[in-house]
Amino acid sequence: MGKIKVGVFGARRGLSMMHVLAVHPDAELVAVCDKYVPFLDNVQKLADSKGIKVALYENFEDFYNHDMDAVVLANYANEHAPFAIRLLKSGRHVMSEVLPCETMAQAVELIEAVEETGKVYAYAENYCYMLSTFEMWKRYAAGEIGEIQYAEGEYIHDGSAIRPGITYGERDHWRMRCYSTFYNTHSFGPIVTITGRRPIQVVGFETNPNKKRGEKDLSVIHSNGGIEMITLDNGAVVKSIHGGLKREPYSVNYEIYGTNGMMETNRWDNSNMSSYIEGEKFCIGDLKHYKPEPFVTPDLASKFSGHGGSDFYPTHFFLEKILGNPDGQKYSIDVYTAVDMGICGILAYRSILNGNIPIKVPNLRNKDERDAFRNDHACTNKAVAGDQLLPVSPYYDPDDMPDEEYEKYRQLFLAGKNAE
Repeated sequence: MGKIKVGVFGARRGLSMMHVLAVHPDAELVAVCDKYVPFLDNVQKLADSKGIKVALYENFEDFYNHDMDAVVLANYANEHAPFAIRLLKSGRHVMSEVLPCETMAQAVELIEAVEETGKVYAYAENYCYMLSTFEMWKRYAAGEIGEIQYAEGEYIHDGSAIRPGITYGERDHWRMRCYSTFYNTHSFGPIVTITGRRPIQVVGFETNPNKKRGEKDLSVIHSNGGIEMITLDNGAVVKSIHGGLKREPYSVNYEIYGTNGMMETNRWDNSNMSSYIEGEKFCIGDLKHYKPEPFVTPDLASKFSGHGGSDFYPTHFFLEKILGNPDGQKYSIDVYTAVDMGICGILAYRSILNGNIPIKVPNLRNKDERDAFRNDHACTNKAVAGDQLLPVSPYYDPDDMPDEEYEKYRQLFLAGKNAE
């Protein structure tokens, strides 16, 4: 087949993927859609710099009708599943940015759309492809540290300063109504891809929020941490933590302990990592510190630096899987693995609301486990949940925040300024 014609829905986050698509030998970037015209202006600048023509749309329906083989979904994180399902059923392949689904019902519908259409679905959890986590993936598969017993994944990112720019000051923006454990796959996802294990149980926790600016200041929202304690199918335990706790620079960190050693990233420089491999005698082994390098298509991968170089690989492996190439089959994250990652955050929040009780994580590969969730729309999104609406937090309610607070953020966004 010729080049794969790809469209991108969401020009802000999607710009990273466009930089890959614009130069990838197997792709043709043909169309981009976003409601915010200045983001489309940035796409036009990219197209002009690369000497390519890209159709720009403000309306999704016009974009949807464009001639495309595949679509990258980089729209709002809580709206990926409905668009993915529609596009799959239209005959297009789909790569979804995080998160895979907002509800358990969407998880079931998304899986069945992939099964029914036979189209490629790829999950673009870029933190699985950072130099360090991708290196861990390779080394764990080679058996270097044995079988996982315990792991930690951490993504601490205080977004209080940039909140105006990523919410536009909209009261019902998904980020304003996002509960503490929803955005969980940056911390948990790499543990799943590295080890190949499946979650079977989760317990959720939510820390207290930071109210140093007052209870009615928007900085309260997402100033806390979400934690999932997850049991894997071999009995191993994982701590996944993420949220807006105070730390600069933001933290991306992973540790995996196995039966024959351990691997971990460098907390202050995650382009570096360390490993310990035990020898024949107990407690005697080799401790090494090193800087990993790309080991799949290194020449092409080295041209992209976004998110520690990890923005290249999800897009590359998506294209490779469409073409039926081995690297795509091996490294592209499929719908079942994506859902495994994502629903741990959904179910962890139910654990929180019910006194931190353990919640079973269903294996939605099994058709007989799906029926219990077909009508499960529980979430914090009013438009989706209906009478199953959940509170955004046990500690605060975005609806209680004054209109002038949202207007203040709106003006900061229009002025291109951060909150201070």
